[in-house]
Amino acid sequence: MTLTVNDLSYSYTKDMPVLKGVSFAAEKGELLSVLGPNGAGKSTLFRCLLGGIDGYSGSIELDGREVRSLSRRELAARIAYIPQIHRPTFGYSVMDTALMGLTRELSPFRSPSAEQEKRAMEALEQVGVAHLARRNFATLSGGEQQLVLIARALAQQSDILIMDEPTSALDYGNQLRVLQQVRALSREGYTVLLSTHNPQHALTFADRVLALHQGAVAAHGPAREVLTPALIRKLYRVETALADTRGGSVLVPLTEGEK
Repeated sequence: MTLTVNDLSYSYTKDMPVLKGVSFAAEKGELLSVLGPNGAGKSTLFRCLLGGIDGYSGSIELDGREVRSLSRRELAARIAYIPQIHRPTFGYSVMDTALMGLTRELSPFRSPSAEQEKRAMEALEQVGVAHLARRNFATLSGGEQQLVLIARALAQQSDILIMDEPTSALDYGNQLRVLQQVRALSREGYTVLLSTHNPQHALTFADRVLALHQGAVAAHGPAREVLTPALIRKLYRVETALADTRGGSVLVPLTEGEK
């Protein structure tokens, strides 16, 4: 499924524009990394895509259909949201958490069907955490929790996955494991939009980058083409250099004496 955004603008107040003419497309099987400093408009963009804000100008289309014409249920069938890790209030199991991806189908007065439980288990298997199905979600490591949240979205059977800084609370090893799994999902045909504060993650794992600066598009294109020291300087006001390694290009921050 192709997501197309044309001239998207939004203001919380008349004098506070947050998004300014944002245009881009994300194709089936593509991992698009959304970059930008705090306040650049990333979260507002995601809220618009997910139907949480409808007072924008411009258009958001899924395979040519404007999302404002879709019901909440129809939108949930097309776009799934994976939040940052959160600590649950109740002691849900991993299976219960995955089944929450089927909320639009479940009845409050009936237990999930065998078919629905099968779908939830298949989603857990898809990200490699099926063996944790009976565990308490709250007892898992951060990386395991994030993978379960991804499985919850997969159980929803949507074509587009939107991830809001999914690795922000994870250690280095779990960051890489989660991002490797996310990239694998894009190779299976999912359209993935993932926001991150780490441009190296985008350079290593993303197909394309959408960089926002003060609510406008600062760059959009293949990750290895647009992630330059000049763009990093504009976004984050830091100096970097690109170094080529056996594993690919690496952004190296420069200290004051190295600039």
